[in-house]
Amino acid sequence: MEIGFIGLGSMGGPMSRRLIEAGHKLTVFDTRKEAMEPLVKLGAEAARSPADVADRVETVITSLPSLDIGMKVVSGDEGLIRGNRVRRYVDLSTTGSRAAIKTAEILKQRNIVQIDSPVSGGVAGAEKGTLAVMVSGPSEEIEHVRPALEVFGKVFVCGERPGMAQSMKLANNFLSATGMAASSEAIAMGVKAGLDPSLMCDVINAGSGMNTATTQKFPRSVLPGTFDYGFGMALMVKDVRLFLAEAEDFGIPVEVAKAVGSLWETAMAEQGERSDFTELAKTVEKRAGVQMRAKKK
Repeated sequence: MEIGFIGLGSMGGPMSRRLIEAGHKLTVFDTRKEAMEPLVKLGAEAARSPADVADRVETVITSLPSLDIGMKVVSGDEGLIRGNRVRRYVDLSTTGSRAAIKTAEILKQRNIVQIDSPVSGGVAGAEKGTLAVMVSGPSEEIEHVRPALEVFGKVFVCGERPGMAQSMKLANNFLSATGMAASSEAIAMGVKAGLDPSLMCDVINAGSGMNTATTQKFPRSVLPGTFDYGFGMALMVKDVRLFLAEAEDFGIPVEVAKAVGSLWETAMAEQGERSDFTELAKTVEKRAGVQMRAKKK
């Protein structure tokens, strides 16, 4: 399949590489030339703009970090709606359903079909092809792009309406954010009581409290003190904000989500937008007066 891929960051880079390795013909674009160079060496063609990508291929995939960038890529002066060949737009970004519906309406005016396809599983999942790929859009269009999406991981069709996959992604990421926040507070309490944080993770992972924070994020990034998991603090805060907005739209009470959101906002204010999202643990440590690190052997 001929595919255009826009946004070659920590997620888009490995996903686009996997498409090339799977035999798809790729045209790529990123504002950073150095992000395109490794893919060009693998056989991709470099484009000059989103519009240039949309002039070359019928299927354009994007993986972008923010709503503003996404809207610029779609409808800006050099946006993909300026292209003459594009027929379908697959968005792997997390935007929330409101933005997805708005984008679908813009694209419909140019007879371009939108397929929402946010993914979950982090950079490791993008590299290994083990992501959860959530999809919503016209069923025949989903089936057309399914061979490409299956390169990224397991595909879950959420429905045909624009934004349905986005709602699924926000529910997932809210739970991920909550697990990280709650695990940080729970382990900080244990350390304050004299427990070894590594032992705590082992016990929790053998019991009913197990979650991805205790199985992956703490062992890999918090306990060793590296804080290098690879997902940005600002991205997690964005996702929690989107979940809160989505819940408000649907009239859902979210007492837990408000508390979780408040802690993430505090963590970003203290650690910075460019920090790794696992650095939320530092904010909890500061409040608790402890440090959650593995003992040196």
